[in-house]
Amino acid sequence: MIYAATTRIAEAALRLRAHVGGSAALRQRLAVDALPGPATIWVHGASVGELTSARPVIVALAERMAVQITANSETGRDLAAGWGLPARLAPLDLPGALDRYLGAVRPRLLLTVESEFWPLRSRLLAQRGIAHAMIGARMSERSATTWSKLPRIIGPMLGRISALSAQDQASEARLSRLGLPSGALLPRLDLKLIDPARIAPPPHDAGRDGTVLAASTHEGEDAPILDAFRALLRDHSGARLILAPRHPDRADAIAELVTARSLPLARRSQGADAAPAGGVLLADTLGEMARWYRAAGICLIGGSLVERGGHTPWEPAAHRCALLHGPHVENFREGFDHLDAHRAALEISADTLAATLSDLLARPPRMRAMGDQARAALDGRAGDPAPLIAHLAGLASGGEAPDMKRM
Repeated sequence: MIYAATTRIAEAALRLRAHVGGSAALRQRLAVDALPGPATIWVHGASVGELTSARPVIVALAERMAVQITANSETGRDLAAGWGLPARLAPLDLPGALDRYLGAVRPRLLLTVESEFWPLRSRLLAQRGIAHAMIGARMSERSATTWSKLPRIIGPMLGRISALSAQDQASEARLSRLGLPSGALLPRLDLKLIDPARIAPPPHDAGRDGTVLAASTHEGEDAPILDAFRALLRDHSGARLILAPRHPDRADAIAELVTARSLPLARRSQGADAAPAGGVLLADTLGEMARWYRAAGICLIGGSLVERGGHTPWEPAAHRCALLHGPHVENFREGFDHLDAHRAALEISADTLAATLSDLLARPPRMRAMGDQARAALDGRAGDPAPLIAHLAGLASGGEAPDMKRM
């Protein structure tokens, strides 16, 4: 009741603001602009990241029935519009805005990407008989702790969800503890892995065996990596290092570290496309990481030797790279634990990096086997989106959705 009263007051103030010189974005979020026509599925993602990760699912659904995409950000809206699909800013969680939007679109299903919980949106969907599904759903430990203090809010919202596919096992468990019905659970699908999983894995290439990639490095990592590479050259004089900093604006400082160690240097920004034998290619450009993953048999994940939490292991896994990482992988802990357990990745330190690299370069079959295991782990973890798409389409059609447990 308090939430409903507060939102009505807030909406009145925002409508006044929209009427007196408010932006077009505000009018869209209040649904007082030119509203879209009917669509079978309302797809909502917060912004660019969420919509990008779900694009294969969204496009597949759009091929079957009419969709209307919303985002909380203008960049997210414009991204979806660039796919040739109808897109606009999402209505705010306000009674009038939601009523106008739902009255115009009349969806049969709301598909939320990842995790957004809006009390009024949830209640109005239920009142109108609109199913609600979530894919790639996430719930961090911190968020779960916060929601656990508000059981009268989160419990009913989760109880109204018809279908939910969690991003990972931990999120699934937290959502279940907070009140998600067991019957709503669908097989897990990690949306961010679907596209990498579709990359055609490169054939084994002997040229990759002697090349090491240090991917997305941060300040404080480049010097120990270069020291380890110089030590590696004592036993593997023809080895090559591709050093790709997370922020290319550090390139000049890194180049000085390379030359200070008397290592041959080539720079991508100056046209080089490969590291010299016994030397370093400084990959100081943006948007070319896939190129470097294809070129290297071993990938050291940056941000893991210093306290940055590490970067994703899954993109190099898609290219069958043997994976190395430092101790700081909090951002992707579950994934790295899985890869370590399946012998697809090894944890190293600055002190053990040179010896580990030397061992792998001396045993190419082991390096390749690690790459194969990394790819297999990715394929298994990404999940198959086809059964999920069929289930969602069934919910939206008003018929009986296919039984995911039989697929």
